[in-house]
Amino acid sequence: MTYSPPPLAPLDYLYSDPSMIIVNKPHGLLSVPGRGEHKQDCLLTRVQRDFPDALTVHRLDMQTSGLLVFARGPEMHRRLSRQFQDRKVDKLYVAVVIGKPENKSGEINLPLIVDWPNRPRQVVDHAIGKPALTRLQVLSYDAAGDTTRVLLLPETGRSHQLRVHLQAIGHPILGDELYAPPERHAQAPRLLLHAAFLAFSHPLSGERVEASCPPPF
Repeated sequence: MTYSPPPLAPLDYLYSDPSMIIVNKPHGLLSVPGRGEHKQDCLLTRVQRDFPDALTVHRLDMQTSGLLVFARGPEMHRRLSRQFQDRKVDKLYVAVVIGKPENKSGEINLPLIVDWPNRPRQVVDHAIGKPALTRLQVLSYDAAGDTTRVLLLPETGRSHQLRVHLQAIGHPILGDELYAPPERHAQAPRLLLHAAFLAFSHPLSGERVEASCPPPF
């Protein structure tokens, strides 16, 4: 797949202070540099043009849009990273999936592991996969397009977790070139997955920080 990042433009910063930055990542842009000179343009390098001390705390898939937190300096990076590692961060995603889930809410508890012959794809593997849990809530159903808007709460943070879990229950995300059938992938101009909400403790004050950003689809 050819990497064609969106043109350089002012970033959508939702919050910044001397300890951290919250930014709305556009879809189609890598969170961090990839392999090769042609994949050096990413959200991190763009943020560092404005905040040279910015460091990556967590990531989103290239085609996923939404909220990302960057730390300012090594000590803030350590404090914020610990919250993500210890699952002390509340995260909510919005997606549009193919079909209509049977239940209005529920959970997907399926272990995941990288599909080595087909990297970066991930697969469900009950023998050697790592535990992965996603909670799901239906928001609305579009009968005309046979699609459902869902709210997703990942309890774990495995690579491609939301995308693989939804595929595994028969409702892949619209526009997903890795996990949706080709004819349904073509129905959307992008992956319809967006990180819409984050909540965590401020690395200095300890006060709860909440950030929200509605999906652009």
